Amino acid sequence: MPASYAYLGPEGTFTEVALRTLPEAATRQLVPMVSVPAALDAVRSGEAEAAFVPIENSVEGGITTTLDELVAGEPLMIYREVLLSITFALLVRPGTKLSEIKTVTAHPAAQPQVRNWLKANLPDAVWESAASNADGARLVQEGRYDAAFAGEFAAARYGLEALETGIHDAENAQTRFVLVGRPARPAAPTGADKTSVVLWQRDDHPGGLRDLLGEFAVRGINLMLLQSRPTGAGIGNYCFCIDAEGHISDRRVAEALMGLKRICLQVRFLGSYPRADIEPDAVRVPLPGTSDDEFVSAADWVARCQDGRF
Repeated sequence: MPASYAYLGPEGTFTEVALRTLPEAATRQLVPMVSVPAALDAVRSGEAEAAFVPIENSVEGGITTTLDELVAGEPLMIYREVLLSITFALLVRPGTKLSEIKTVTAHPAAQPQVRNWLKANLPDAVWESAASNADGARLVQEGRYDAAFAGEFAAARYGLEALETGIHDAENAQTRFVLVGRPARPAAPTGADKTSVVLWQRDDHPGGLRDLLGEFAVRGINLMLLQSRPTGAGIGNYCFCIDAEGHISDRRVAEALMGLKRICLQVRFLGSYPRADIEPDAVRVPLPGTSDDEFVSAADWVARCQDGRF
């Protein structure tokens, strides 16, 4: 049997479409799971080599279920990311008219992306969340709901028809998906990489977040995502999920992580992996004093001073 990749199912999700853009997906058994936690638990238990799940969309930001699963439990690592442009279709049982739709369903992350369309076209429809957009289509097929927001490609899979297509409140909406596996050595840097971490403060104090962000700022590292998540230890207790430009093998990134390890209660490394939104030759030029050569030169200078050779 080929190695397997678990993904947020059932068949016909945007997650499956994004997963199939990875060349290695053609050599893996693709196993749909009922939820993001189930997909990630399959990796933790060894049932799957990796899991492919949504982690961020350009309308609402981070997918909290995925972030929380990566924050808690046995550590996992991100190895790849995929960006997929998202537009929805309103899927119904054949013959259903727009005026007959009283209930609609989709994954919770879909609602902010179609909220204005719903208000304008189905203002009285009751929204119910589904485990995934494709699962919503399945529930419409079973008669549980009148319509589902999903990819138009899911219509044939569930015997439905697309009553409306091209639905989106925000132009150029995208969702970011990640391939997650058990911890191992990160892939070699490509020159256009991203590093993800989770940070826990030692205590709550004025300027605490500034202290964390300062470790990146003084080394010229740009942040691409910053999202707080509750730790469960009470109101006001948060950890911070961060995506930063660069690879852990970059001197500036490695030194930032060392600095964070010194001042944080806990640091969870989620991986360094190729960016999906940019080519290496388009990466911003490092700020003066933050290139690897300059870090090496500065370290050599300190060593010479210690030896009395300055």
